[in-house]
Amino acid sequence: MSSLLGLILLSFALTAIFLVPFIDLLFFLKRKFQRFDIERKSETPIHDQLMKKDLKTPSGGGILLIIILCIVSILYAAFTLRDDLIKLSILLFTLLSFGIVGAIDDIKLILTQRRGKFFGLGRFQLLILQTILALISAGMLYAWLGFNNLYVPLLGNFIINGWFIPLAAFVIVAFANAYNISDGLDGLSAGLLLICLVAFLALASTGLDLTLASFIGIWIGTLLAFLYFNVYPARIFLGNGGAFAFGATLAVVGLMTGKIFALAIIGGMFVVIVASSLFQILFKLFFKSKLLAVSPIHMYFKYIGWEEPKIVARFYLAQALFAILGLWIALLSK
Repeated sequence: MSSLLGLILLSFALTAIFLVPFIDLLFFLKRKFQRFDIERKSETPIHDQLMKKDLKTPSGGGILLIIILCIVSILYAAFTLRDDLIKLSILLFTLLSFGIVGAIDDIKLILTQRRGKFFGLGRFQLLILQTILALISAGMLYAWLGFNNLYVPLLGNFIINGWFIPLAAFVIVAFANAYNISDGLDGLSAGLLLICLVAFLALASTGLDLTLASFIGIWIGTLLAFLYFNVYPARIFLGNGGAFAFGATLAVVGLMTGKIFALAIIGGMFVVIVASSLFQILFKLFFKSKLLAVSPIHMYFKYIGWEEPKIVARFYLAQALFAILGLWIALLSK
């Protein structure tokens, strides 16, 4: 436990030290390349109006967090010689691969002030790329770690063999995009993730999974430092690199605990947020009208007049309840 607490403090300190000059660098690049900005017509003018205050805040903080999380995790594994390197490799592959996909757009946004297509790909092509990466991660879990089961509360454990791969890939892609959608208000996505990770840290510690626990602890430390600068009014945003990477890796962390249903509950607010966007899309498709004036749900609350800190604080409370409920269910099934 003492080494775990030390890892949290170490990663917090390193992130805090490097984050200030990194923010200054992002502000410098934003000012330097501001003149290349080209006004674009948006498909969601209401959403853009609600986000207007954030135009001057730099994005891309997730790039630094991913680098620190990877370096500290690798160094800790190298010096302690206790970590399960296979498990750590899967976590780092997911973190880096999804992070690179999003970081390409972050770098383009930093240098040109224009958000466009990823690698020149549209949304469907991006989804295909994410699915390929998720299938690789899921295949590693199946082939290298032997995950082939699905535990259903009250019904028991089911061996699903190779069907585990598409199921796990779906969960990874879903959480990657759910996290990205949730990254819309100051401090929201990082705070929700922090609460989820505390619950998974408890699960990993209970199961004596030192590799997973140390990785989560390092991750928690980086998020604590980042949140200091990300809460309202934010000085930096996570960006797509961090959003895709953190959402996908959160899913892999949940899958490694063997509690897929607990993952859906512990990450309950991410599920609520992505569901609100999905229902909005389906409502437009089938009824040719909007279910909400604007989606996802946290943007709707802002649209009807709630202040950002109020929305974020209440989402934190709801997420804490989801985390406690999911942790309770997971521990009952041990």
